[in-house]
Parts: sequence; C-alpha cells; structure tokens
Amino acid sequence: MDVLVIANLRSGSSDVRLLEFADALTRSGASVTMRLVAPHTPAESLVHDAASFDRIVAAGGDGTVSSVLHAVRDRDVPVAILPSGTANLSARNLGLPSDPRALADLALHGPVSRFDLGEIAVGGAVHSFFVVAGAGFDAQIMAGAEPMKPIIGEGAYILSALQAARTWPSTLILTLDGRKMVTEGTAVLLVNLARIQFDLSLVHESDATDGVFEVVVMKTRTLADLVPTIWAALLDRLASYPDRPGFEVHTAHEVELIAEPPLRVQHDGEVDAPTPFSARVLPNAALVVVPEAHSRV
Repeated sequence: MDVLVIANLRSGSSDVRLLEFADALTRSGASVTMRLVAPHTPAESLVHDAASFDRIVAAGGDGTVSSVLHAVRDRDVPVAILPSGTANLSARNLGLPSDPRALADLALHGPVSRFDLGEIAVGGAVHSFFVVAGAGFDAQIMAGAEPMKPIIGEGAYILSALQAARTWPSTLILTLDGRKMVTEGTAVLLVNLARIQFDLSLVHESDATDGVFEVVVMKTRTLADLVPTIWAALLDRLASYPDRPGFEVHTAHEVELIAEPPLRVQHDGEVDAPTPFSARVLPNAALVVVPEAHSRV
C-alpha cells in the first residue's frame, strides 16, 4: 500500500510520535512518502498527486486535518489522522486510539466513512473546518491560548478563558439559508462535530452527515453564566439532557454573519480576520479512515 503522510511538525507534538507511526507503517509493508507542512504552504500543493496513493495521512492538529481533507475532497482517496496538536478534537470525535502503532494499523486497514466538511470565507480567503468554526468568545479564547499551548497544552484554554472572563455582546445579523434574523450574542458557532475540549458536547444532537451545521448563538457574557451550560453538557454524558442554557441553536446549510462590533473568527483553532463571514456545508466531502464503531459507509 502506498501512503502519503502530510506532517505539520509545528502542531505541538514530538517528532517521536511521528517516527513511531511511520516505522509501524513500513513494518507492515507500506511504502511511505512524507511531506512536511511549511508556513503558508497550501495543502493543495502537497497533495497534487493524491490519486497516486492508497491512503493519505494528515499528521498534525485539527487545522492540518481539515486543510488536508479539503484539499483532497474531490480525489476519492481516504484520509487517516495522526493527531499531534493540542486539542485534537477530530480524533476525539472519531474515537481514534492514542497509540501511534494502533493508529498506523487503523490507517492501513480501517474502514472509511464520509462526513460533511465546512467551508468558510473570511478576510478575503476561503478556509475549511471539520470540527467547528466560530466568531466571538471562542476565537478570543483560542487566540489567548496560542502562546501558552506549547507550555501547558490543553490547560492553555482554561487559562485563556479565565483571562477573558467577561465579554460583551454584539448585534448579530445572521442569514440562515436565506432567512435573515437579528439578535444579540457573544459568539456564533458553526458545529459539524460536537465534542470539544474536555470531551464536552456543544449541542445534544449533531450529525456530521446530515448536510447542515448546528448554528449556536451564545448569549452568555461571563464564565459564571457558562456554568449551567457546562453542567448540562456533563449531564448529557450520563443521560439524555438536551438543554444548553444560554445557547440558542439553529440549523442551516449556508450561513452569513455580520456583527457590530465585529468579532474575531476561528476555524478549527486557526484564528483569522474578524467578521463578516459566510460559510457553507460541503455534504459528504470528507472521506475519513475511522474505527469500526464509527464507520458509516
């Protein structure tokens, strides 16, 4: 089997994990080609010959995963994931193992499933996301966490949230599949895969194969306001608890957002220019190698 590994060594994990993974691939008889992600290098240039390979591996954080999935969305080549970022939400949502050798075995022999992929236009550029994109409080937390992630890992998100303990609402002009609504909120989240940091689910029900986002408008202004929402998400892990106090949830295939004052935007942890943005679902555009329990094809 011919395997192309696209590796982002800046994602936060050690090179040892990548070497163990590559060693396991070769020991299983695979022919491995490795290409490293350089700053500002478009993923398309690294997968121009994707059709020549049986499997492609996205080795990096969630931003690397979504960019590789987007770059090969029309190639019909399965993408496996070697999570090596800080949050690794793609891996968490798909139930991937943590051991590099188990991941190598999955990459070679695992079933494949199709999932929706998000595409967002902001600041004059188009980006992709597999897990979640958003504007406002979540982007503020991610921007604040960035310099701390190499030091304290996932704890950087907690510290950043404490530093941004209070935020102010913006007037939000949302267009959902052509329907315009005006409301107020501190953030707007476009959810494709619902599980975020610390294994909390943003919404009770989210299906990454249904062709729509869950569009979450956050009404909470402080960390204290978020406590009931977090408690509801914790309860949802024990039993069905659909309520998310402080969240207003819609669904849409296409979303446009104008905010006043403008809000910073993030897509799978990559912090970008401020609003406005437009986004759409690319139905079943991601062909992903998954454990058997998460197989949908």
